[in-house]
Amino acid sequence: MEKIIQGNIVDIPNRVVFFGELHLRGDKISRIVTLSESANTAAVYICPGFIDAHVHIESSMLVPSAFARLAVVHGTVGTISDPHEIANVLGVEGVKFMIGNGARVPFKFHFGAPSCVPATSFETAGAAIDSDAVRELLQRDDIYYLSEMMNFPGVLHQDEEVMAKIAAARHLGKPVDGHAPGLRGDDARNYIAAGISTDHECFTAVEARDKLGYGMKILIREGSAAKNFEALIELLHDFPDEIMFCSDDKHPDSLVESHINELCARAVAHEVDVFHVLQAACVNPVLHYKMDVGLLREGDAADFIVLDDLIHFKVLETWINGQQVAAKGVSKIPHVLTEPINRFEAGRRSVGDFHLPANVAPLPAIEALDGQLITHAIRVDADDLQVQDGGWVSNPSKDLLKLCVVNRYAEAPVALCFIKNFGLKRGAIASSVAHDSHNIIAVGADDESLCEAVNLVIKERGGVSCVSPDAAAVLPLPVAGLMSADDGYEVAAAYTQIDAMAKALGSKLSAPFMTLSFMALLVIPELKLSDRGLFDGQRFEFVEG
Repeated sequence: MEKIIQGNIVDIPNRVVFFGELHLRGDKISRIVTLSESANTAAVYICPGFIDAHVHIESSMLVPSAFARLAVVHGTVGTISDPHEIANVLGVEGVKFMIGNGARVPFKFHFGAPSCVPATSFETAGAAIDSDAVRELLQRDDIYYLSEMMNFPGVLHQDEEVMAKIAAARHLGKPVDGHAPGLRGDDARNYIAAGISTDHECFTAVEARDKLGYGMKILIREGSAAKNFEALIELLHDFPDEIMFCSDDKHPDSLVESHINELCARAVAHEVDVFHVLQAACVNPVLHYKMDVGLLREGDAADFIVLDDLIHFKVLETWINGQQVAAKGVSKIPHVLTEPINRFEAGRRSVGDFHLPANVAPLPAIEALDGQLITHAIRVDADDLQVQDGGWVSNPSKDLLKLCVVNRYAEAPVALCFIKNFGLKRGAIASSVAHDSHNIIAVGADDESLCEAVNLVIKERGGVSCVSPDAAAVLPLPVAGLMSADDGYEVAAAYTQIDAMAKALGSKLSAPFMTLSFMALLVIPELKLSDRGLFDGQRFEFVEG
């Protein structure tokens, strides 16, 4: 039976909009009929669906099927998804879980083979995926690319394992994603020459132009923690074929509100040509990754969206494979029951585990930056801290708080340091979402609260928690300690509550839990904390003293 959808059809390659009809037969577009060469200003607009060109589904705290249920409302029909978060916990088993769960709903997930599991040798992860396992994954038809190569020092120094992973992808004709924050000049050129085709870590337009000049494609990232849109959007004027949009990491409350559609509206508001915007949002990822996604052509899969206009990008309908999966802001993808998988060995902690002897000063410390994954390295004098029972403790009056990482895979000492800019005046927050190895990370205004927040996460075998002087809350994440098995809208509501609770403790960060989750990400400079100690991400070595 044929379906007919009428409206202004947006032909991105030819840069025209005309009034016409889409004829759908099964899951394909059988015909496109032109009714008028010009647009009908009273009609809706039909264009290809939006693609998130780099996202870790796990960071939404939702399993893939639940992520899709929320994303289609905003016109997203597919993703380029790096499953290295769950892979660092469960290895290849975790990757297969993501593929299997995503296949249960009408949505076009395109997963990659994680390239860096563990991300570094300076932390404890739950699994490892070597070059042989990567090669085996890449041979699968449902693995589309080699995920972000975070070990850029390994690329530059021709590490045997690193180069074997890249070679496997290139041999199979599958793209290699990059991850090289701040890399410039000869180092950037050599990194790209190794076969790495994209980067989503640029935080200045100068850096991005440098990489574009060497032939790399740049992803403009706007997630819950890392926000680079304003710094990079000007590039879309000059490089429409080399730019894509991505979120990288997006918490559930943010996903309920918007997705790639918001970036399109903001880009048009910045006076970027609308066809450049749609090229980045809809077309470039499909072509670069050879995605199984239709581009509004006869014979293509019937993947498209219906928009109110090309200014605000309000999504009226989303169609995938000829099936309407969202309409008028309501998802038609049902919630899928999921059986959790996990690896979580951490035992209950005591307050004494968070004692930091007050015998050295000044101390190296981390300065967190709102809206960025990079941090600054600072030093803290003894006068800036407080001493209790012979140990350094947090000093909320100067916004210097104790940060800790607790090994979730084996019993080990707690790693401790100080951090600035979290702003908590009291209490603590903790999370088992701690990129990339996903040990437990927490920050607090006092050791007792810090310990309680960590133990709440341990009790649930994963989650995010918040402790205040008069209340405590936890959002359980039983799937690998990263994701909930519950309905996405329910998880978003629960996360909104615990996020508000954290902000009520004094944090001014736009996404305190998301920012916290990146304070253990060693491959992003300058300073981060692993379960083994404070780490310098520029020198790639532990910090002494």
